Amino acid sequence: MSVIQLKIKRLPHCKALPKQATSGSAGMDLTAAISEPLVLEGGKRTRIPTGIIVQIPEGYEGQVRPRSGLADKAGISLTNCVGTIDSDYRGEVLVLVINHSDAPYTFEPGERIAQMLITPVPKVEIVEVDEVDDGNERGAGGFGSTGKTLLTSERSK
Repeated sequence: MSVIQLKIKRLPHCKALPKQATSGSAGMDLTAAISEPLVLEGGKRTRIPTGIIVQIPEGYEGQVRPRSGLADKAGISLTNCVGTIDSDYRGEVLVLVINHSDAPYTFEPGERIAQMLITPVPKVEIVEVDEVDDGNERGAGGFGSTGKTLLTSERSK
């Protein structure tokens, strides 16, 4: 497996550089670069700074994803589900979080708030055509079209 280089500039308020928790971790933990605890009320959202600027190699993107532990224990997720950091972005990485629970959640300085993956992005050539093939037996079937939907009466059996 090849190794790519991710250049990171640490800003003065940075608490920790991203790192993988274990050798098998896909993502690198991003931490809250805040100087004091931040309370996020239930149902509210905010931006949390990470204190880093990344230089992602061309042909790659950074994906910011929620941490499953925060989602499970506190209902904390990302407002945009998965955030994208483009290879030409040079601003501070901010994490857009939302509190899906009814209870307030307190973020602590240096707390792990999200994870970042660096993934390849292919160059895409758009080709306009008059028709596309039908693909397979699915065709234009949409949401739920590939699985069996149980009627309410069938679920209760």
